[in-house]
Amino acid sequence: MRKKKVLIHSNFCKAFTGFGKNAKNILKHLYRCGKYDIYESANMKMSGDPSLDYLPWRCYGTVPQNYSSLQDEQKRSAGYGAFEIDNIVDEVRPDVYIGIEDIWAFTNFHHKPWWNKVSTMVWTTLDSLPILPQAVEYAPKIKNYYVWSSFAERAFKELGYDHVKTLRGSLDTENFYRLPEDKRATLRKYHGIKEEDFIVGFVFRNQLRKSVPNLLDGFKIFKKQNPNSKLLLHTHWDEGWDINRLLKEKGINGSDILTTYACSSCNGYHVRTFFGQEQECRLCKEKTFNTTNVQHGVSEIQLNEVYNLMDVYCHPFTSGGQEIPVQEAKLTELITLVTNYSCGEDSCSEESGGIPLNWHEYREPGTQFIKASTDADHIAEMLQKVFDMSKEDRLSQGKKSRQWVIDNFSVEVIGKKLEEFIDAMPYLDDGVDIKNVHYDDLYPMPQNLSHENLVVDLYKNILNDDVDHNTEGYNKWLSDLKSNKITQHQLYNHFITVAKKQNAKKPSAFEDVLSKDDKGKRVAVIIPESGTDLIFINSLLRNLQKKHKGHNIYIFTKPEFFEYIEDNPYVFKCMPYSNSLDNPISMEGFGKHEGYFEAAYYPATTTQRVPCYIHNGN
Repeated sequence: MRKKKVLIHSNFCKAFTGFGKNAKNILKHLYRCGKYDIYESANMKMSGDPSLDYLPWRCYGTVPQNYSSLQDEQKRSAGYGAFEIDNIVDEVRPDVYIGIEDIWAFTNFHHKPWWNKVSTMVWTTLDSLPILPQAVEYAPKIKNYYVWSSFAERAFKELGYDHVKTLRGSLDTENFYRLPEDKRATLRKYHGIKEEDFIVGFVFRNQLRKSVPNLLDGFKIFKKQNPNSKLLLHTHWDEGWDINRLLKEKGINGSDILTTYACSSCNGYHVRTFFGQEQECRLCKEKTFNTTNVQHGVSEIQLNEVYNLMDVYCHPFTSGGQEIPVQEAKLTELITLVTNYSCGEDSCSEESGGIPLNWHEYREPGTQFIKASTDADHIAEMLQKVFDMSKEDRLSQGKKSRQWVIDNFSVEVIGKKLEEFIDAMPYLDDGVDIKNVHYDDLYPMPQNLSHENLVVDLYKNILNDDVDHNTEGYNKWLSDLKSNKITQHQLYNHFITVAKKQNAKKPSAFEDVLSKDDKGKRVAVIIPESGTDLIFINSLLRNLQKKHKGHNIYIFTKPEFFEYIEDNPYVFKCMPYSNSLDNPISMEGFGKHEGYFEAAYYPATTTQRVPCYIHNGN
């Protein structure tokens, strides 16, 4: 039996992002286990990028070649692969698709022709309460739904979704560890840090959701009691928070704040006080020395050294999906102080070896999400708690933290769970059509259903969509039914019309859209437009049916005119008009071509355009 094909769709595996790190870890794990054929769909990488050819697995960029010509609102979707993923899936024909991104990256993916035909898993980060409405609305549409933190799983369970499970982002635990004491001392000396200095560390992308002002306030309080303390901010100073401005506002001496510089020329790094950007590298003397950033940062070996300069790790934030630096810090056996909200609830629990930081609730404007403002006084209090611990107690709690991460986040543990998922999924059958979606425009009207069950039934059986009480469309139609704005039969007709219009958009062989049961007993009426013509035709169909007893009557018109005639009891099926239908000989047959209809009528055309007179008098 062949190997299963697995398509991983996420940030490019070499991107300096949480998603990128996770993608790299699991791709390497699944590739090395040798059980599968591995494919990568790399977001933010251009389709056809030659650099993607140098990976051990096949990698496709998801950004289309015409990206620069797209409208602004299209570019975000294009960056997440919305335009290219269908081509990639069609070429690979994976047995399993695993999408790992923020939930909005999968907007309308449930309408794609391969969705859930290919075994599909979405593994996403959610960071706030209440859960993002889109994530809730997609819950019934995603059969295999995984989140990165347990708080999100609990929130889904409260909404009635028991199939949403926690699968944490993976870490390569071998890259982060506590260095021997002599090595730590040597590193401190190299970076100009005194032996007696107490270093509070924070590794983060400089985003507004990282609570830098709160940390500075807490550090300032702590600093008054502990003059030898310093704060190490491993981040980029030219985005997000204006750290220099905050230091001046809060009266904090810049010499007490350290940061990490990385050289894009020689790849060296140095931890020191901030002194601007594009500075001269102390190693190669090139002016390519900048605070670490997503374009050019430190290696994981170097980042491990940065963690080993710290005495405690403090991570205040408003909300987050996992906050990978917290786990990295734990792997280096640091005690971690983490805001006790969102994914932080996992990392500050007693079993994790972390310490919770209190917070105050505020609401994000617009979304009204609950966000955390970490208590600065409590930051100072918990820093003091760690400072006052004996060295033995710190080491003991640090070892506990490391083991917790290994047990819950290591790529071996997460990779094994992914293997179990993949192995449980079926192979994609060769005959499955993953290029087209068929909407059932012949689905019969359901009988004796409640309004609630009818709406669910029509979505499921006509439009191939799973909805429930949290779906916007479900609630809209249910409200209309209950307020008598629409009858059940009218709603059914609307869904059938939508299905016909959607089916009309896709190319298919002409005979495939005709019934298989009425061959030799079909009649076509081709009438492209207008509404008036369709109304007139309605009055003639009874006589046409008498003329062609036992035949099915097909009406060909533009989809916007379906509603004028589709309810006529003598109409078997409405189908979209195209210019190719203006050939009665082809429609009825000639020579060896049997044709499709016993008779094709063109009541809106003249004898000069097509020979519709051939039925006159019959």
